[in-house]
Formats: sequence, C-alpha cells, structure tokens
Amino acid sequence: MYCLQTEAAFDSAHFLTDYYGKCENLHGHRWRVVVTIGADELQTEGTMKDMVLDFGVFKKAVRALADSLDHTFLVEEGSLKPATIAALEGEGFSLTIMPFRTTAENLARWFFEQLREQGLPVIEVECDETPNNRAFYRG
Repeated sequence: MYCLQTEAAFDSAHFLTDYYGKCENLHGHRWRVVVTIGADELQTEGTMKDMVLDFGVFKKAVRALADSLDHTFLVEEGSLKPATIAALEGEGFSLTIMPFRTTAENLARWFFEQLREQGLPVIEVECDETPNNRAFYRG
C-alpha cells in the first residue's frame, strides 16, 4: 500500500464533563493532528498520475479542518447551560460545539470522518494533545 502523511496543529481550549481531575477545568492545548491516507495503487492518469493524491490537495484539506478549530473553545454539546453559551458568545468568544466529549480520541475520529466525507482515502488519524500524549483512530 502507498501512503502519504501530513500534519497540522491548532490551539484550542476545552474541559471534560463528568471527569474528576485537572481536566474538568477549562484548559488549553496545542493540538497536533497527523493524517495518513493510502491506496493500493497509484493513480494512472491526469496531473495526479503516479500519486496517491496531490500533497497540495491533501494538505489543504487537513489544514482547513485544523484552522476551523484554531483559537476556539471546544464545547461538548449540552455540557454548558444555554445562558453560559450566550454569555460567552456575547463577549465575543469563538465556540465550537461538538456532539461528543472533546477528548483526543473523539477529535481523532472527527478528523477521520470529516476527511473521509471529502473523499480522502484516510487510513489513520493521530491526535496529540501534548507532545507525550496522543490518540489514534483507524477506520
């Protein structure tokens, strides 16, 4: 199998609901996302002949997703009162409401699914919340 890999990073804040420890408090990370795509055969025609995918196309898709989360507060849907959400938005904070608990595992899966929906042949997504702690999602 032929594989390509690219990475992107973003900074965001989050907290973990129903968690008892430091991470129940609002805190931030410099998240790093590494995406691997692959194909059994290389393309045979056009500008992407002998490629899995043009790196420019691949990088653009991964970075666009990372940029959409950059400098936002990642909030698990239903974890904050509507009045709290309204107050934060009223103060001009950027919030990204996610339909899951904002763990590295779930963010890895979210990147995987979003990129697959765009037609990329994703094999694996690594999501690092710190330089020493990472999660993987493989489809």
